[in-house]
Amino acid sequence: MIDSNHDIQIIKTENSRIAQVDFSQLSFGEIFSDHMYQVEYRDHEWQQPEIHPFGDITISPSTSILHYGQAVFEGLKAFRYKDGKINIFRARDHFNRFNRSCKRVSIPEISEELFIDGLYALVDLDRDWVPKEKYKSLYIRPFVFATDKFLGVRASRTYKFMILTGPVGNYYKNGLKPVSLTTMPDFVRAVKGGVGNAKVPGNYAASIYPAELAKEQGYTQILWLDACEKKFIEEVGTMNIFFMIDDVLITPALSGSILEGITRKTVLEVAIGMGYTTEERAISIDEVISASKKGTLQEAFGTGTAAVISPVGFIHHEEKEIVINNREIGPVVKKIYNHITGLHHGDVADTNNWCHVF
Repeated sequence: MIDSNHDIQIIKTENSRIAQVDFSQLSFGEIFSDHMYQVEYRDHEWQQPEIHPFGDITISPSTSILHYGQAVFEGLKAFRYKDGKINIFRARDHFNRFNRSCKRVSIPEISEELFIDGLYALVDLDRDWVPKEKYKSLYIRPFVFATDKFLGVRASRTYKFMILTGPVGNYYKNGLKPVSLTTMPDFVRAVKGGVGNAKVPGNYAASIYPAELAKEQGYTQILWLDACEKKFIEEVGTMNIFFMIDDVLITPALSGSILEGITRKTVLEVAIGMGYTTEERAISIDEVISASKKGTLQEAFGTGTAAVISPVGFIHHEEKEIVINNREIGPVVKKIYNHITGLHHGDVADTNNWCHVF
């Protein structure tokens, strides 16, 4: 737990907004809980953590983050069990990835106590905001950003770490309905040696314009190809990607330009436990097209904390069209999705100590 030097100062709201929320009609990322957590970094150390009512923050127009983008964020979820207890899923995996991302952009590491204990304390304080309905959750957003009032390209000397939470429904409005994808060889998500394997805002900012173009063309998201040869598949939208080809579950290997997804890791571990053969390796769009023609491409799906699993029913690439499983949800997706969501809500035994229940 947080030591005596970092005891959390808590100021509770006098006016909860929870009565204004319709939990039967939750979208994603629009509603925020009553409180937020924050810690400032200055004089070479993290200071006193605080929890106080959710609200706006004030920063100078010269604040470093606004000009040079030195920031990192994470996304994880808390779920409701039938007995009313709360489960935060794989929090330490998210904490470890957070610090790996911080290292890549020269942000000071934050301790496990400040991150994990602060997260638990915030969720516990706002535990009534965790939806009771299955497949809904409390989304948790830890993030850190540079706060120096300085116009110059260097690592900031001050930072603010914060955690926000909010109840959410499905990331995609169509739920588990298979999505359609298109490649866009004129754009790339990341390159080896860059920040593609770090969870930093710039990766997502760069993807917005091509994603909008894809939607204008009638597709849900982009199937990203590698930056050099424009043929090896890397990610889908803001998720990792899997293909079931000839009874083998394949996902692109972590090559330095692909984010190490926590849900990706969970899917691989769950699939292996179910007896599926898995491979982490380079897979080209040509291989996927060839498998489709041979009839060995059985399923495809994206994975990420926000959507959990998103089945893929159609892929477009340079005038070629791939229809997957008749645009229907496949048996592998169903089985893995049901297992993971069962873990989330306590319907499946947690044999890997992924769940923190309180």
